[in-house]
Amino acid sequence: MKHENILVVGGSGFVGRHLVAALAARGARVTVPTRRRDRAKHLILLPTVDVVEADVRDQKSLERLAEGRDAVINLAGILHGPGFTATHVELAQGVVNACHNAGVKRLLHMSALGADPNARSEYLRSKGIGEQAVLAADDLEVSVFRPSVIFGPEDRFLNLFARLAQFFPVLAVGSPGARFQPVYVGDVVRAFVAALDDRDAARKRYDLCGPRQYTLRQLVEFVCAVTGRRRLVIGLPDNLSYLQAWALELLPLKLLTRDNYYSMQVPNVCEGAFPFGIHPVLLEAVAPSWLAPAGPRERYPRLRWKAKR
Repeated sequence: MKHENILVVGGSGFVGRHLVAALAARGARVTVPTRRRDRAKHLILLPTVDVVEADVRDQKSLERLAEGRDAVINLAGILHGPGFTATHVELAQGVVNACHNAGVKRLLHMSALGADPNARSEYLRSKGIGEQAVLAADDLEVSVFRPSVIFGPEDRFLNLFARLAQFFPVLAVGSPGARFQPVYVGDVVRAFVAALDDRDAARKRYDLCGPRQYTLRQLVEFVCAVTGRRRLVIGLPDNLSYLQAWALELLPLKLLTRDNYYSMQVPNVCEGAFPFGIHPVLLEAVAPSWLAPAGPRERYPRLRWKAKR
């Protein structure tokens, strides 16, 4: 069965904008609910996409949105609390209930690598409980995706390091040995699209990682090199890493929290190959296209980093 009428919860976010565009490109009719329609201007122009103002936390509204759909995709997620339970658990269960009541059988759900109902990190714990909730729906055809940290032109990961390197001559990195296997947003989208019409993908969980592992320090050094900013990168010991997270948690703009510190204690890497025969893109192959300065002189530090000089 080809799914052509799809509700995408969380479709106005980073991954959502890429996935919705991919679904529209294949001719699917896509509905994207958002609390403020002006925040999804980038989707309004897509010909088969309908952006509607709605509160998906209201169960009746969510059920009305699900009526008549072939499939529902839930991408809703937040990186900082409070609100982990409301977004990752209660909304996930609400989406399941909406599918039940609207007669929608196909559900694709975004979880996270390392999600565990018993995790110390509230982010990973709430993601794990939400994952359990959707997989417990035996009458639905559910596929769960568990990506490592996702990078792309509008990400909040590499671009955050680039902004910090712009303003600070020294970068103190907490948990510098934390391990990641970053995955390109385009590859995440390809996995979702491949699974959508694949009957064999139902009742399965998919870990999504790029082809290479990095420590957090290596990623910060890579961003500095690519952006042409020679910065001193200092790795903090564990006790100072925790204190840094605690101090930054007090700022109005959450750059890092103690919950992030707890989540980074869990290696964010995959054991198996990328699913659906997809060959994931290497970070170094695409990130410079939006991070690197344009001129040849500015590109020289990146070439030195690549040569390990």
